[in-house]
This record gives sequence, structure tokens and C-alpha cells, in this order.
Amino acid sequence: MQLQIKESPVLVKQSILIPIVIGGFVAGTFDLILAFISFGWGVPRAIAAGLLGRGALHGGTVIWILGVFLHYFIAYSAAGVYCAASRKLDFLKPHFVVCGMFYGIGFFLVMNLIVLPLSGLHSSGPYQLRGLVQGLLVHMIFIGLPIGFCLYRFSAREEIVR
Repeated sequence: MQLQIKESPVLVKQSILIPIVIGGFVAGTFDLILAFISFGWGVPRAIAAGLLGRGALHGGTVIWILGVFLHYFIAYSAAGVYCAASRKLDFLKPHFVVCGMFYGIGFFLVMNLIVLPLSGLHSSGPYQLRGLVQGLLVHMIFIGLPIGFCLYRFSAREEIVR
């Protein structure tokens, strides 16, 4: 008599590293280009000033490079949070357009209501309507949407291994 063991299928979740890397890079690059167009080449110094204080606004090349590094760190972190959330919230991946745009709104609110007031610049309101609308649209279209799309496009499909 032979004992038969029935194997149960196992759901294997693939790595989300590729969507994080590509999504963070694309969103960070779009945002940095739009910031250069809107505010000029000094934007990375202002980002570094969030960490170092107002003195960094007059810094040199090293401060500028630090600002670019911090900018991409924030973009990769945003992509990481969205991709990690997609592990539990299955709807984020197939509905990337709507979810990505709402994620962009949430990211804008976190940055403007929590991060910037706590930064070395202590940036807070009052806000002008034009700046709010521009910021919301940029974060929805050029940050949230690319991160959502990169998760949809570059994450491997879940496989059932028997």
C-alpha cells in the first residue's frame, strides 16, 4: 500500500523591487524636471535646506547634489510605499490610473502638511490656489500615475506553483 500525498498549490508573490526602482526613477525625474521648469535650477538646494536649514539655500555644488539625492530618496520611498501597499490592497495594481492619481493626492498632502512644516525650512501656508492646483495636478499625473503604472507594468504576475 502506497501513501499518496496531495500537494496543495502555493501562491508565489514576485519581487516588487523592479517596479519600485523604475517607478521611483520615473516619478523623481518627472517631478525634478517640472520643478526646474517652474522654479529654476536652485530647487535641489531648497530640498537640501529642508534637511540642513536655511543656510543650505546659498550652498554650492555639494549641497545641490545632496538635494538631488534627497529628492530621489523621497521618490523611491513613495514608490516603495505604494508597491508595498499593493501586497495587501490587491486593487492598486489593476486600477493603477485611479489609485495612482489618488496616491498622488495623498503624497501631496503628506508632503505639504507634514514633511514641509517639520523640515528645516518650516514651510507652511497660507497657500495660493494656483500653487495648490498646480501641486495637486503634478503629484497626481507625474508622481502617482507613473508609480502606479510601473507597478502594473513591471511587477510579475502572481504564479501558482504546484
